[in-house]
Amino acid sequence: MSRSVYSSLRLALSSLLIPLSLSACATPQRLAAVPASMTAQADTGLGNIRFFPTRDTKAFAEEAMDSVRKEQAWLISQGQTGPLPPAYFLAVSGGGHNGAFGAGLLKGWTAAGNRPQFKVVTGISTGALIAPFAFLGSAYDEQLAHVYTNITQRDVFKKRGLISGFFADGLADTAPLKHMVAQVVDRPMLDAIAAEYRKGRLLLVATAELDALEPVIWNMTAIAASQDPRAPELFRNVLVASASIPGAFPPVMIDVTAGGQRYQEMHADGGTIAQVFLYPPSAKGYIGDRLVERKRVLYIIRNARLDPDWQSINRRTLPVAVRAISSLTQTQGVGDLYRIYATAQRDGLDYNLAYIPSSFQVVAKEEFDQAYMRQLYEVGREMGARGYPWEKVPPGFEAPAR
Repeated sequence: MSRSVYSSLRLALSSLLIPLSLSACATPQRLAAVPASMTAQADTGLGNIRFFPTRDTKAFAEEAMDSVRKEQAWLISQGQTGPLPPAYFLAVSGGGHNGAFGAGLLKGWTAAGNRPQFKVVTGISTGALIAPFAFLGSAYDEQLAHVYTNITQRDVFKKRGLISGFFADGLADTAPLKHMVAQVVDRPMLDAIAAEYRKGRLLLVATAELDALEPVIWNMTAIAASQDPRAPELFRNVLVASASIPGAFPPVMIDVTAGGQRYQEMHADGGTIAQVFLYPPSAKGYIGDRLVERKRVLYIIRNARLDPDWQSINRRTLPVAVRAISSLTQTQGVGDLYRIYATAQRDGLDYNLAYIPSSFQVVAKEEFDQAYMRQLYEVGREMGARGYPWEKVPPGFEAPAR
């Protein structure tokens, strides 16, 4: 978790100290939440565009196999026959403004000349904002660089007053972030993503559905390819939702229907569920013998440092609580890397991990500090251009002797 997230959590926790006598203030309204028994039935109206990995991964497995069929058909149409080429996977983690590291690494990787085209790209939180650019390749490097080196805090959110923020749906207003996403994710970008979907490639983003307290994996390639006029707005809303820290930023309300009734789902930062993800491990059980034999290579970009982050903590409730939450998030992130490693070992994926080096000791002065992000971007870019020394195992894991 980045220091920007610490600050957001500090604000969120401090709001709990406001006297309850202010409870007469107006609060945001919403449609009813989807009943627990109908969570998996909730329909956005755009078809099979998302998956509930904790409930049923059969639909995800079918989408995976369909992507292989599309890929095979595309290659044949281009005159290519024989075995399928290697499949490259990229998983981009959360990390707030530390996403500048991942953006820089991708740019440097392009300069190194060996950045592959990814069969699947997944993103969560700030990684969700990076993922569409990474998916579309080096032609979008400059746009990605602009997002992480030329923005400031005011391009992401506007602070609300402490009292008004407490009785709203977040301590900050993310209208600036929504505007930026709308400017960047335009029709040409969506058309380009849709074209790659037809070739069998997948772009996946995760959010947390707070009512059900479940992860949701969104097939962003399918949304981009949808002809429904609501698709562009949903695509953008999912990106914003995945990066919306609960309490600090407002959740994103998504309209659905279930059992003939209208409801609203509350989606927020996917980082509350996981810091990085690949695919549901149980999906393989539905694929079974249909799994196509080919080389598979996985790259993970963890937008965080993985070494201990020493701080002297004041002996007060708020600093102790914030520090504990940061510890939980750090541990969760490492656990995610181990979980993905186990899946990669089982499924025959070559595991490669990148993260912010411990040598980077710059401290951000505020959330989305432009000077901080530019320096971190350069660190990632330089490491990528030199040929990033990808780790082959998670931190603290001793690889077997060869």
